[in-house]
Amino acid sequence: MAPPPPAPTPAARLLREYGWDLMLGSIAAFYAVMVPYTKVEESFNVQAMHDILYHNYHIDKYDHLEFPGVVPRTFIGALVIAILSSPAVLIISAFHVPKIYSLLTVRLVLGCVILTTLRLFRVEVKKKFGRHVEAFFVVLTAIQFHVLFYSTRPLPNILAFALVNLAYSFWFKGNYLRTLQALIVAAVVFRCDMILLLGTIGVTLLLSRSFSLMEAAKCCISTALLCIGFTVLVDSIMWQRILWPEFEVFWFNSVLNRSSEWGTHSIHWYFTSALPRSMLVAYPLCLVGALLDRRIVPYVLPVTLFVVLYSKLPHKELRFIIASVPMFNVSASLAASRLYNNRKKTGWNFLYVLMLGAFLVSLGYSAVSFMASYSNYPGGHALKALHEADSSMKEKMVHIDAFTAMSGVSRFCENGYPWRYSKEEGISVEEYQNRNFTYLLNERRYISGYKCLFGVDGFSRARIQPRSPPLSLVKVPKVFAHGNAGDPGILSLDWPGCP
Repeated sequence: MAPPPPAPTPAARLLREYGWDLMLGSIAAFYAVMVPYTKVEESFNVQAMHDILYHNYHIDKYDHLEFPGVVPRTFIGALVIAILSSPAVLIISAFHVPKIYSLLTVRLVLGCVILTTLRLFRVEVKKKFGRHVEAFFVVLTAIQFHVLFYSTRPLPNILAFALVNLAYSFWFKGNYLRTLQALIVAAVVFRCDMILLLGTIGVTLLLSRSFSLMEAAKCCISTALLCIGFTVLVDSIMWQRILWPEFEVFWFNSVLNRSSEWGTHSIHWYFTSALPRSMLVAYPLCLVGALLDRRIVPYVLPVTLFVVLYSKLPHKELRFIIASVPMFNVSASLAASRLYNNRKKTGWNFLYVLMLGAFLVSLGYSAVSFMASYSNYPGGHALKALHEADSSMKEKMVHIDAFTAMSGVSRFCENGYPWRYSKEEGISVEEYQNRNFTYLLNERRYISGYKCLFGVDGFSRARIQPRSPPLSLVKVPKVFAHGNAGDPGILSLDWPGCP
């Protein structure tokens, strides 16, 4: 009689339990470390996290009072992430480590929160559809760029994304009222547009008699009132006026339709551009999965209707519907699992090889997307280069124009004395020479009274070329550093000059 197999070691058990999480977490952390800067869409939560960590209860010093943005946002997400990050940030501050590492800390903590909720959903996927579907769900998520890249970015959409993942896990588990509650918190506190997802899923559950209308009404009203009270309490203190942020966002975007001022796309853009780019090989597999396994249809259909309803809004961005991707990935995983299980059968083996090739193409596309994103934050790179070039202890004032601030600069990027910073708006090009700025970070190449010291390239477009590699990224100078022409100390330093 053969001896029983040896018991797995603790390391093997740990890897078996958390191996998929380690893989996804490593990719998300790689994206965060390589592209640590943030853009204008993330500015509110980034500045809020900075101010909570470094200014604490001195609300009068907070950035949002000087630069409130177009619409107010809730502080609740920033407060939670800042609290979770505070022990590491205290150590960083105690050892006088540059604040950019604090930015990396809060982003990694946010990523842990998002991937923890994604893990909860993944576990339910395994219970419902098996380990092969779970494995393909993870692999598809790993080779897609946007979900893991966005998972560490402090956008309101991503804070809501955590609750949507939680709702999906409750939905698969059969805890339907908890599903509604998670979506209500997401809609009331973080993103009012999640009410569309709440509506489509809620109607589906009502039609399937998962609960009664009275049960749903009691659950939704009580949860909504509790969330409204909490967000009004917290945000009224932080904004120093009576405020429910997401109601103002809803009024601005949906009632006034002012969001279209930031650009519009055709009604089919989510289905013909955003989802294909974000899902890659999973996009066609998702359609196949819904045809091959009818169990996923009651889940995919409401999420698809959510995207359809959202398509009515003229202003469109991929991040608005990123919450739909995990559910679509489950459907795609069902198709991939079916191809894998039948790979030795005639006809199926060709489709399986074709799928593997599509996986490789998707991975290549994600690599190109990462390289483009790496070059998409010229403002942050320019400020870092300026700090490194001038190490003197002479006090200096840097003016940061709007484009630079929107392309990578936040308060986490600022250094202490002798550096000072200004983001004053409305300064004309002619007026700069009458101001006593030491340096300018500006999108203009020539400014009277200042010498152009260096330029920083940013991503412009991708170019197809008839040689290897067939695709190249075109970069052009986007941000220029200028030094005051009347300061001999600046001109004496070794600057590379502007292109």
